[in-house]
Amino acid sequence: MRLLLVHPSALMYSEIFLRLEPLGLERVAAAARDAGHEVRVVDLQVRRHQDLRRTVASFVPEAVGFSLNYLANIPEAIDLARRIKQAVPGCFVFFGGHSVSFVSGDVLEQAEGAVDAVIRGEGEPAVAPLLEAVRDGGIEGVPGIITRAGHGPAPTMLHSIDSPRPARDLMSHRRSYFIGELDPCASIEFTRGCPWDCSFCSAWTFYGRSYRKASPEAAAEELASIREPNVFIVDDVAFIRPEHGDAIAHEVERRRVRKQYYLETRSDVLLRNTEVFDRWTRLGLRYMFLGMEAIDAEGLDLYRKRVSPDDNFRALETARKLGIDVAINLIVDPAWDAERFRIIREFALSVPEIVHLTVMTPYPGTEIWHTEARRLTTRDYRLFDIQHAVVPTTLPLDEFYRELVRTQAVINRKHLGWRTAFGAAQVLGRNLLRGQTNFARMLWKFNQVYNPARQLADHHRSVRYELPLPRHLDVGDRRRLYVHTKPAARSRADRPKDVDSGE
Repeated sequence: MRLLLVHPSALMYSEIFLRLEPLGLERVAAAARDAGHEVRVVDLQVRRHQDLRRTVASFVPEAVGFSLNYLANIPEAIDLARRIKQAVPGCFVFFGGHSVSFVSGDVLEQAEGAVDAVIRGEGEPAVAPLLEAVRDGGIEGVPGIITRAGHGPAPTMLHSIDSPRPARDLMSHRRSYFIGELDPCASIEFTRGCPWDCSFCSAWTFYGRSYRKASPEAAAEELASIREPNVFIVDDVAFIRPEHGDAIAHEVERRRVRKQYYLETRSDVLLRNTEVFDRWTRLGLRYMFLGMEAIDAEGLDLYRKRVSPDDNFRALETARKLGIDVAINLIVDPAWDAERFRIIREFALSVPEIVHLTVMTPYPGTEIWHTEARRLTTRDYRLFDIQHAVVPTTLPLDEFYRELVRTQAVINRKHLGWRTAFGAAQVLGRNLLRGQTNFARMLWKFNQVYNPARQLADHHRSVRYELPLPRHLDVGDRRRLYVHTKPAARSRADRPKDVDSGE
C-alpha cells in the first residue's frame, strides 16, 4: 500500500530552542517499508501545509497516519485529516502517538468520520498489521486499534528496540533539525521507558513502567550510520544502568565514532553513575538537560521527583566539573505570585546554567490529570503546550503571563542575547559556513515568540475541539493509568535501587 506519514507543525517553544527529527515516525515508516509498503513522510515542523497538499495530490496515498505525541497538535491533525479525506476519497486515515493514546475515543468522536482509527501504544509493531487489515479486512483485530465501533486487542509492545532502524532517508529537510547550538542535530534512542513515577509525567504510564535497552552493538552501529555531526540522545533518563552506557561507549570507541552529544537525565542518576558520564564527555558529550523541576523540597515532593534539593545542586556541581553545559528545567506552578517569580529570577541569575521554564499542565495519562483536571479553566487542546496556564492562577492571568515572560526574558538575555552571540561567535561562524542558520535565528527570535499579549490572546480564540474531562479513576492502583498493561519482562537489576515498583 501507499502510506503517507505526517508530523504536525512545531509548537511554541520549538520555534526557538529546538526542532527535533520525528524519530518515532521514522521508525514507524521503517516498519511499514520492511513489510513491503511504499512510504512517504511529511514533517510539518519544517515543511508547509501546501507541501502536504502537493504530496497528497502526487502520491495519492491509500493510508495516511498522523503522529500525535502532543495534545496541542490534535486540532490541526483533525482538520488536515478532513481535507485529505476530501482530496482522496476512500483513503484510510489514522492517528497514533503518545498523547492521542490517552484520549483516543474522544478524538475519534470529535473527528466525525475524518479519522478512521487511532492506534494506542507503540506504533512499530502495529503499523504492518493495520495496513494488512485495511487491505484485506479484519481491522478490529489489530493490536491497539480504536475505532468508533470500539476497542480491539491490547496494544503490543516491541520485544527489542534494536529494530526497525529509523528511515532517516525519507526526511528531505534534515538540515533543519537542531537543539541549541548543535546545528544540525540528529536523534537516537538507547533506551525506552522510565521506571520512575513523577506525578506530572506520562512516560511511565504509557509504557507501563517498563524499561528496555538497545543492544550496545545495534546502538553504536546506528550511531555510526548517522551523517550529522551532532546527536541528541532522546532517552527519558540517560544512563540509568551504567554498565549499559559503558557498553555502548566501548562499541562507539571501537568504531571511532566522533559526535557531539546532548542528553537528558536525572540528578540522582548523574551522581550515582558519574563515571559513565565522564567517559561520554571524552566521546563528545557537551550538553545535558536536567529536570530539576523545583528548587525546594516542597516542590520536589509535589511532583514526586524522589530527589532532594541538595542532590540537585550537587549534580550541577558535578556536571560543571565534567565540563558539561547544563540546561535546567523548572516547572512554573500557576499558584506562584510575583514574589515567587522574583525568587526564581534571582536563582536563574545566580547559576551559570541555562534555566528553562515550563508551566505545570495536567496531561491525560498523568496522575495530576486525575487530581487537577476538574479545575481546568480551558479545554482547548492548543493551550496544552506547557507554555500556557490551563488551571487557575493566583495572579490575574494577564499578570501571570507578564511575570512568566519577564522571567523568561531575563534568562534569555543572560544566555541568548548579544553577549552570548559574541561568546558563541566561533560556533556561529562554523555553523553559518556550513549553511546552518537555525541557531543564529534562535538568538534573536525570543521576543517574536514569547509575548504576554500573544499568550493571553490565545485564550480568546474560538474553540472547535475540546479536551475531554477525565473519567473517574482511582489512581491508588496506578496500573489503571497504563497504556501498555503488560510491561516487558525485566530483571530487578533494571530497576534503579531507590525506585519503588509501584505495582
